Amino acid sequence: MSTAVDPIERYSRQVRFPMLGEAGQRKLMASRVTICGCGALGTVLANHLVRAGVGNIRIVDRDFIETHNLQRQILFDEQDVADNLPKAEAAARKLRLINSQVNIEAVVTDIDHTNILDLVADADLILDGTDNFETRYLINDAAVKLNKPWVFGGVIGSEGQSMTIRPGITPCIRCVVQDNPPPGMTPTCETAGVLGPAVSVVASFEAVEAIKILSGAYDALNTELFVIDIWDWTFRRLKIKNLLGKVDCPCCQQKKFEWLEGDLGSHTTTLCGRNAVQIATRRSEKLNFAEMATRLNSLADVRHNAFMLRFAAEGHEFTVFPDGRAIIKGTNDISKARTLYAQFVGN
Repeated sequence: MSTAVDPIERYSRQVRFPMLGEAGQRKLMASRVTICGCGALGTVLANHLVRAGVGNIRIVDRDFIETHNLQRQILFDEQDVADNLPKAEAAARKLRLINSQVNIEAVVTDIDHTNILDLVADADLILDGTDNFETRYLINDAAVKLNKPWVFGGVIGSEGQSMTIRPGITPCIRCVVQDNPPPGMTPTCETAGVLGPAVSVVASFEAVEAIKILSGAYDALNTELFVIDIWDWTFRRLKIKNLLGKVDCPCCQQKKFEWLEGDLGSHTTTLCGRNAVQIATRRSEKLNFAEMATRLNSLADVRHNAFMLRFAAEGHEFTVFPDGRAIIKGTNDISKARTLYAQFVGN
């Protein structure tokens, strides 16, 4: 006679919450989520959803871990920094130790118009763990095109905001913020800093909305844009529901997917608070790190593993990924970064 324990027993305290129950929990366990970004917001989101028993989670992030991340990115530690691990891979390793019942897929790549549809096509929900509006507009385009719900979240300083988007039922993000703010016109983590508790608050709001959507509790969803400041302890709720259909939105009304089609957005970008530039060159074949290391050893001390190759040259730090993408630290000048890429990595 089998003595196997029902896997739902793991979530018994959550199942006892009457608004979720066993039926809701089983829906969570059968769900698929794509988390875009695995930094401050993304690590908190992934932690909550894995512990809650969401069955399949894809974590997509382009970046690697640095010591200053540890202040707010809760899945990482100093050993991850020493091991030169990409964020998505390090997060997946930690999360598998937390809950082996959840299928976790780590994707180390930059989200752009060439891959976003593939990354979210099989997801029941898309979650925003990014730090820039370009990627959010791209997520929004993909979500509206595929008719998938997504949850926006953002944090700067002690202030955060979030809204839940269901295409055709709620306004999309371009109904509320139609155009990307120009560079230098809005605060960044470099100019305003970020408090870890603010991240945890906003990501927790996102995670609750995710649990509602995945369990089918649509009537309980947030229909407003909320803004919270944990330092001043102020909470604002902006009524946006009536914007649907009243704003001539280029995305959800006109069905112009300008970000998804690559008409808008840059492919080489400065990185928030990093004094660094990402070069988003893509190659059809993966780079051969062993050959690169041999070529570069006369110029610099080169370290590499399966996920990245790192070296320093001419006062700049290079981190190169297998798909040809690179992060060049020590400059915010995109032209300079492109020159350095061509010089040391190649065209």
